[in-house]
Amino acid sequence: MNVQTQMQRQLKGYRLTTAEILYHLPDHPAVLQSYTWQNLDIAPEYPELHHFLDFWMRELEGKLHSVRVGSVDLVTPGRWQHADHVFRLH
Repeated sequence: MNVQTQMQRQLKGYRLTTAEILYHLPDHPAVLQSYTWQNLDIAPEYPELHHFLDFWMRELEGKLHSVRVGSVDLVTPGRWQHADHVFRLH
């Protein structure tokens, strides 16, 4: 079984992805509940998130209302910035 570490996945383009999922409570459809999902995923296709949402619709009773997604690279190139001034204190 090929198990990748989180660092290996990040080097292949995976990003930390957070989704806020609003869904209707099964017993009270007029009431919305919030669920936060977070995992490494590939933007903009988000296959991991789609897999989770497919599971949700197939196995859970709460009907989805909306999904809001945000993602950020965790592994980025280093930043280098030239200093404009140098001060010396004696």
